[in-house]
Amino acid sequence: MAAALGGLGLLQGRVRLAAAAAATSSLGRPGRRAPVWGGGAAALLSAGRSYGSEAKEEEELRVRYLDDEHKGIVVLGLNRSHAKNALNKNLLKMMSKAVDALKSDKKVRTVIFRSEVPGIFCAGADLKERAKMHSSEVSSFVSKARATINEMANLPVPTIAAIDGTALGGGLELALACDIRVAAASAKMGLVETKLAIIPGAGGTQRLPRTIGVSLAKELIFSARIVDGEEAKSIGLISHVVEQNEAGDAAYRRALALAREFLPQVDLVTGLAIEEACYAQTIPTKDRIEGLLAFKEKRPPRYKGE
Repeated sequence: MAAALGGLGLLQGRVRLAAAAAATSSLGRPGRRAPVWGGGAAALLSAGRSYGSEAKEEEELRVRYLDDEHKGIVVLGLNRSHAKNALNKNLLKMMSKAVDALKSDKKVRTVIFRSEVPGIFCAGADLKERAKMHSSEVSSFVSKARATINEMANLPVPTIAAIDGTALGGGLELALACDIRVAAASAKMGLVETKLAIIPGAGGTQRLPRTIGVSLAKELIFSARIVDGEEAKSIGLISHVVEQNEAGDAAYRRALALAREFLPQVDLVTGLAIEEACYAQTIPTKDRIEGLLAFKEKRPPRYKGE
């Protein structure tokens, strides 16, 4: 374990070197200041498909509690179409609030993270908002992003990322925080920060090597390579790959099917209660005390009836 952690620390250091090299090559001007953490991913998509009018702030995250045969499943849908679901202050605030409510809701059995925007999962952090931040705000924003994604990772129920479109930078870091990732074959994924002289800052340097191995994680981060769903499945980045459908929601449909498989199983709260009840009944109180005494006195236990 110490060696593994040391390797992850070394990975962070080498990523910083790769980012520094990118500052002099891909950006063209040594010493040019670049924004911190995966917002640059959104810039890589700026020339791509354009979406409709801006969504109201309160609609940037849609929280749906499903009913009937899907009861117990909650869907969190990113909905910033004008910004390719780039993470901004408001969206992070809404995500944190939603996750905080979910972790104390005993009726929730599985959470699915998806995009409501066709062709995009999440493009990273919002560079337009970042450009308006004072330098002191940037650090606070990155810390908030990291904390919010950690809160997602620590939810007490299974979480599934349904990747029906591009997930770059912070978008992939968000997906990595989920227990299971399902992607369309046409989806594009990558930690592309080193192309823009920055490094992953919301868990990417830690969760990617823990998912696909340190060596391969270094390769993908150093090269800023983007992989499709098929390659992502072959390297273990995702659990399932599906062919995209006409509606553009094939990964979500697969995630929903997985979530339905989980519903009949015992949820964590109930499971812990059962464990407590079974533990109390497994060994009679006197025998339990005898077992502890025997351990303390370094002798075999003498249980009643033996």
